[in-house]
Amino acid sequence: MRRLWAGLIAGAALVAALLAAMVPARAQFDILTAPKTLIDRAIEARSLADIKRDNEIVLAVNKVMADLGTIKASTAIYEQRLLVTGVFEDKATYDRFEQGVRAVKGVKRLYWHVAYVPKADLEARQKAGTMIDWPAALAMETKGTGRLIGTAGVADVNFRIVADAFATIYVLGRARSPDERDKALARAKDGDGVKKVVNYIDVRP
Repeated sequence: MRRLWAGLIAGAALVAALLAAMVPARAQFDILTAPKTLIDRAIEARSLADIKRDNEIVLAVNKVMADLGTIKASTAIYEQRLLVTGVFEDKATYDRFEQGVRAVKGVKRLYWHVAYVPKADLEARQKAGTMIDWPAALAMETKGTGRLIGTAGVADVNFRIVADAFATIYVLGRARSPDERDKALARAKDGDGVKKVVNYIDVRP
């Protein structure tokens, strides 16, 4: 059993390393990278085929970003429901990115939260405090995910959290009950600087 466990972890680490080298932007993959994640798969109860489909979609979206030479967008995915956020200062790049993402096959539902904001307007909004910069959004997202991990009654592996430049947190995934959904949303909102929480959680036992 120890050898099997060690083999699973080693294999997962190799897959994670290979995929990480291919990712040009912040993207949330379903990769088996640690014992906790392996155990949580029993809670998540998703097939490897479903996880594989999610990963293929994220890779396709990242290829669009790589082709455009941009990393100004973020993705989260669960059961082929794709969430995309980001801010583009160039309208032509924004249009090409949207066209490329909408052409990706296999997406069952697209939640499009990408904004075009001219550079002067972006700088003015950041100065006024109505928008945050990329590092601040990353920090908000990381803290939100951390809060879910520590919440009793919430299977964090079933949820994806993304924060955007407007200090909005999006929660994507599946809850096993309305109570679990409400707990996840409350914890996502309970963070410094969070202005809004958007619910993309399916409730399904």
